Amino acid sequence: MKILCLDTSSKFLSLAVAEDKKILARMHRCLDRKHSTRLVSYIDKILNRAKVPLKKLDGFCVSKGPGSFTGLRIGITTIKGLAFTLGKPVVAIPSLDILAQNTKKIKAKKNKGELSWVCPIVDAKQNKVYTCLYQRQNGKLKRKSAYSLLSLEDLLKQLKGEIIFLGDATPLYREKIRNTKKIKAIFAEEKFWYPRAAQAITLALERFGKGRVEDVNRLAPLYLYPKECQIKKVKR
Repeated sequence: MKILCLDTSSKFLSLAVAEDKKILARMHRCLDRKHSTRLVSYIDKILNRAKVPLKKLDGFCVSKGPGSFTGLRIGITTIKGLAFTLGKPVVAIPSLDILAQNTKKIKAKKNKGELSWVCPIVDAKQNKVYTCLYQRQNGKLKRKSAYSLLSLEDLLKQLKGEIIFLGDATPLYREKIRNTKKIKAIFAEEKFWYPRAAQAITLALERFGKGRVEDVNRLAPLYLYPKECQIKKVKR
């Protein structure tokens, strides 16, 4: 299956073209959220690099947020247009799920074992973060909380133990997290702070395989509002 995957949830434009699990071409470039003027041309470039004509794609994958409102609208609108024109299916994946995949190669310090808890933190402005909790089990990440919009203080009240943090809010809140006694924080390097389209390929193939495709007419960004923003207590 040949798919084009797109993430515009951050200041980066991230694209990948894959045939099944083989990445044919990828791109991750900082556009400082100027996606509207460059997106179509970069899609054309990466398809040419992958040597896959647009009409030969079997489907599309798009990040649906949370993240940059403008970037998400541009990315989803573009993919909807392509899907309508070509009559191809679309899967949409939360950007926090994609971001969490960046931790696959990061090991825990304790006993040099597998990292258990993962917590992406994405800057949502106004001293809040978009976040979610994941637990690694048998080499896979399993989501253990709702996608949420929280103040850092409210988030830290929910957490304890060894946790890896990543996302563009990391430099903003590193010291506060580090000084929280009940947390043993591991901070991912800057290169892991943003979602990468190539990391979404496996997630996309799983959704296509299960028939979990979107109704393109109803496809919209995942926006989080205060009334929905409560991380459920996680059983440890």
